[in-house]
Amino acid sequence: MCNTIGGMAQVSVGVRGQPQELVLTLFGAYVQPRNRAVWSGGLVALLGEFGISPGAARVALTRLAARGMLGRAKAGRLVSYSITPRTAAILAEGDDRIFSLGQAQDDGDVWTVLWHTVPEDRRLDRSRLTRRLRFLGFGAIQDGAWIAPRDHEKELANLLAELGLLDHASVFVGRPSAALDPHRLVTRAWDLDGLAARYDEFVAQYGRFDAAARGRLTGRQALQLHAQIVHTFRQFPSLDPELPTDLVPPPPSRSRAIALFHDLYAALGPSAQQYFEQVTSP
Repeated sequence: MCNTIGGMAQVSVGVRGQPQELVLTLFGAYVQPRNRAVWSGGLVALLGEFGISPGAARVALTRLAARGMLGRAKAGRLVSYSITPRTAAILAEGDDRIFSLGQAQDDGDVWTVLWHTVPEDRRLDRSRLTRRLRFLGFGAIQDGAWIAPRDHEKELANLLAELGLLDHASVFVGRPSAALDPHRLVTRAWDLDGLAARYDEFVAQYGRFDAAARGRLTGRQALQLHAQIVHTFRQFPSLDPELPTDLVPPPPSRSRAIALFHDLYAALGPSAQQYFEQVTSP
């Protein structure tokens, strides 16, 4: 939520209850090179500015380490965290989707279909597969069956190999039958009205931060706003399949939302980075 008090924009980031996701957002946006270690005390302090208690922040870091998403190191009394190669690959994939959103080229009538039967005793891998499929722009048409426009054979081969699910999935690339109604299919797989509303909301929430408003932000406020924008915008690749324009018109506010994201990301980045370095330096 963003409002103005006494002429100064005041930022409150709506990411409560998602400390692990916020940790990954912070690493993805501000930690370069990717294998760089970050002081845990600074991370806890930053998370506190987003409404996350010190206890909850430490639990989030510990759980991410237990999941293999973060590495933990100790030097004397100082504990630091860094992202693992697996997380670095996921963040790189995320950056590619986020910063290329809206640039997908129509690929004729080519669609990709994935069908899987992941065993019940591998529910965690099935959950990971679901999240990654959505981030690649896939939508579910029924249990275990996913579709996406364009050819995603290479990405799926890498993803299934990474999760060890090659023996539990099949991938097909081809053209839908002309006898089927494509509009009915896409409305089953994606909430297009909800997607349009989310783009509208993004523009309404962040469109107010023109150059003058950005210039009044402190470093702390710049980081809060910058992180919120990244945290919010990174959800769009999981919601927007970027359907061919001859099939479904793009959401009306998509182009404005994308332009706004790139503008604010670049404008707020230096101040946000400077404040991140200040807080995370032991």
